[in-house]
Amino acid sequence: MGVDLSSFWRIVIKVGSSLLVDDADRIDRNWLDGLARDVAFLRQRDAEVLVVSSGAIAIGSRLLKINKARARLEQLQAAAAVGQVELAHAYKDAFSDLDIGTAQVLLTLDDTEGRRRFLNARTTLRCLLDERIVPVINENDTVATDEIRYGDNDRLAARVAQMVMADALILLSDVDGLYTSDPGSDPTATHIAEVTNIDDRIVAMAGETKSDIGSGGMATKVQAARIATHAGCSTIIASGRNEQPIHTLAAGGRCTVFAAGETPAAARKQWLAGMLSVKGELRLDDGAVKALKSGNSLLPVGLVDVVGEFRRGDVLTLVSSDGQEIGRGLAEYSDSEARQLIGLKSDAIEERLGYRGRSVIVHRDELLLY
Repeated sequence: MGVDLSSFWRIVIKVGSSLLVDDADRIDRNWLDGLARDVAFLRQRDAEVLVVSSGAIAIGSRLLKINKARARLEQLQAAAAVGQVELAHAYKDAFSDLDIGTAQVLLTLDDTEGRRRFLNARTTLRCLLDERIVPVINENDTVATDEIRYGDNDRLAARVAQMVMADALILLSDVDGLYTSDPGSDPTATHIAEVTNIDDRIVAMAGETKSDIGSGGMATKVQAARIATHAGCSTIIASGRNEQPIHTLAAGGRCTVFAAGETPAAARKQWLAGMLSVKGELRLDDGAVKALKSGNSLLPVGLVDVVGEFRRGDVLTLVSSDGQEIGRGLAEYSDSEARQLIGLKSDAIEERLGYRGRSVIVHRDELLLY
């Protein structure tokens, strides 16, 4: 089953160690060059692309002559620190040949589960995309411990997709999708082209098969698909074994598609609508209400009053000049900051607050209008 990649506008691509690192734990530069061409191909179709890449520990273990299977946690953390430098340089070199800028972003579980870190990480990624930079993301293994690690980058990629409201997550693997059983040990295993509901039967099919180099397996990919599809992001498991796997996928290469039932924006709005704990209220003038209904963000110049106590990331109600609740949104500022910005133009925020803050009070991506 082929997949129409042209229908997606923000794509997260997860690259496993078994694809990027060869049998000698060295970066496969030819494969990485092919991935760079694939990303350029997607960007030519006006898609925004983020890459979640494994490989740092494998590369660093070789350089430090560490046996990964027997290494202590601190040795693996040291290996990650060494390997991440080489990995970042390899991505920079491959993508710069195509005039594509890259940025290294290292995340831990706390960065996607804790509200303040989540918001900061999301803002950074959004800024990089606005600047046409490809974020290359990895788990921050140097500081992560057994208690806070994702354990694999499949679920990290799903959390990133959720964070940036991506509409497609492509998990490049050493197999071309989900099978009814492990194709490596069962010759009767049948390929599954599309999954519309990730139930217990699908989870059982994923099993516990693992590649030789990576830490993930099909089970973690299905778990990642469940996270992403719930956020409105379709998930595709495809083989990355050839040098331009995205081209192959676009040309009809075999894969498994986990379809999302709704768009990322619809999933976010459904979440906002269901939030019972509303922390505050923003009262708006008529111009701000009109701007919101036209698809714009809420600017401080449209604020008339701020009610309640809240922090950045809390859910707020939006109220028109006649007292009608017109929607909900996530605060970009605390209540004390928002009160200082009432009626202010965005270019005066820095002077008022003493630091360069965000230009909006509620971003349009975090807004639900009734």
